[in-house]
Amino acid sequence: MILILDLGGKFSRFLGRRIRESKVYCEIVPYSYSIDKIKAKSPEGIIISGGEPNALLSIEKLDKEIYHLGIPILAIGYGAGIMTEVYGGSTVEPLEHNYAFENVNINPESSLFNGLENNMSLWLNKEYTFETIPEGFNPIAEFEDKIVAMENREKKIYGVMFHPEVETSAEGKSIIDNFLFKICNCNRNWTMEEFIEYSVEEIKKQVGDKKALCALSGGVDSSVAAVLVHKAIGDNLVCVFVDHGLLRKDEREQVEEVFRDYFQMNLITVDAKDRFLDKLKGITNPEQKRKIIGEEFIRVFEEEQKKLTDIHFLVQGTIYPDVIESGIDGKVAVKSHHNVGGLPEDMDFELIEPLRQLFKDEVREVGRLLGISEDIVSRQPFPGPGLGVRVLGEITEEKLEIVREADYIFRDEIKKAGLKDKIWQYFAALPNIKSVGVTHGERTYNYTVALRAVNSIDGMTAEWAKIPLEVLEKISTRIVNEVPHVNRVVYDITNKPPATIEWE
Repeated sequence: MILILDLGGKFSRFLGRRIRESKVYCEIVPYSYSIDKIKAKSPEGIIISGGEPNALLSIEKLDKEIYHLGIPILAIGYGAGIMTEVYGGSTVEPLEHNYAFENVNINPESSLFNGLENNMSLWLNKEYTFETIPEGFNPIAEFEDKIVAMENREKKIYGVMFHPEVETSAEGKSIIDNFLFKICNCNRNWTMEEFIEYSVEEIKKQVGDKKALCALSGGVDSSVAAVLVHKAIGDNLVCVFVDHGLLRKDEREQVEEVFRDYFQMNLITVDAKDRFLDKLKGITNPEQKRKIIGEEFIRVFEEEQKKLTDIHFLVQGTIYPDVIESGIDGKVAVKSHHNVGGLPEDMDFELIEPLRQLFKDEVREVGRLLGISEDIVSRQPFPGPGLGVRVLGEITEEKLEIVREADYIFRDEIKKAGLKDKIWQYFAALPNIKSVGVTHGERTYNYTVALRAVNSIDGMTAEWAKIPLEVLEKISTRIVNEVPHVNRVVYDITNKPPATIEWE
């Protein structure tokens, strides 16, 4: 396995996925991870990864002992800047964020670049380069006569100022593979077939002859988690589907048909609409809404547990991006997820989270290997709090009905346009705003519906989808004509980052 020490920014997420694609297991941990924990992981290699230089991150927070563990190290970007300072070198501090693909001349005699072309197109900040190389290191790559990579071949320590993990760089992927296989001597043994086999055995050991409840939403993550756990413990799994009133149109009926009829699982449907909406009444803060929904989920499951016997475990479809975005060092980095940061401390269950270490594309692959239909495996992501985070401000029955109907029209028109499999995720949200309009010749003061459509691989980053204008026009026309209390439709054209995919 490879351990990634995260200095912040999006680059560590890119890097983690690139390494997993090469069938090598990796984990992303905070830069403050202790030496004892690193030793306990026994990694084949360490990558120090970060984005732009940040004055808040002192070189003192990265324990210098990591350089003396005898483990190969690759320091990237700001990580390389920190490393060179530790060894007595220096960098040219950038005046601006000036990233682009640039032609870099590399030394093919370095193990990091072995077998690669001398001139490579790599993603770098042309303002951020090495100024002086520490003693014991040699330059191995240059950009416009500036040093952008160095190595200590004896210690197997490498520093690069460019970012080989950027998704569109095929050449960068080759550099990562050289570090994995020619320097760290990793094996390609991280496969989803192996993962399933290992997970099934671990779940059997953990559960024994006891029973588990599965928090089943019908989405990709909880569906794959349910089938995986069912493969391990069979009828000792009880799936519970909570209708919290925050579902998409017809979702309850679809879930019951697929899992009760097709998979023949023991499925209990709990109608909890009123209790959830009562708890959410008057609440406008999105983090508070998430935590209320998360806690209420657990309370529902505890009540179901009392009706059954020997229920000791709760299965959840937590995946790696959930963990990372909720804060890998215990601090909320982006937002708390109901199945990570929103769980109450007095929860009366032991958790089973079989997908906790998987990225979204890996979850889908596991689902296919388990025989789950493509309709489910390729289903669009849906947040655990459901429409609770797509209705901004206070949640009411009226607002939920508006966003539910608008979302249905949006999805229906995308399907009719033949774009269903070309857009990763698309949905309607209801911003907490009203505006003046004219309906049937009369002045109105009604809600605005926001449409959001993005393309992504695992949700860590996303680009807004370029839906044809004529399709957007059809969607807008249908929504304002068919959905009561709506007189305006807007389209969100913001990438992630800086925005998140969901509005809350």
